[in-house]
Amino acid sequence: QVQLVESGGGLVQAGGSLRLSCAVSGDTFNNIAMAWFRQAPGKEREFVALINWSSGSAYYADSVKGRFAISRDNAKITVDLQMNSLQPEDTAVYYCAARGRPGSYVVGNVKAYDYWGQGTQVTVSS
Repeated sequence: QVQLVESGGGLVQAGGSLRLSCAVSGDTFNNIAMAWFRQAPGKEREFVALINWSSGSAYYADSVKGRFAISRDNAKITVDLQMNSLQPEDTAVYYCAARGRPGSYVVGNVKAYDYWGQGTQVTVSS
């Protein structure tokens, strides 16, 4: 089992920055990839960013490319999401997710991930 705990959410004005962190604990031996998703009220959960745990390769949704950056700390076993130039449309609950299964998968598919955190609210005011 893997436990994920997000932190760092809050209220920020448009154009501001926030840094989210996901603390990973438990059986991380088979950790394949870590991702951030977000879900706004009345909308489906959508992919934001992913980092491959071993290679460090990162992938981003087009909507956040150039503004958000995902990173990992192998020693602390955390995954961070630096969010810059935030806009009101970035308002959502942000979730950390982990994939523990090998094999091919679609990074944006919520079913590709085995573990989820409880989420942290990000609100961007205009």
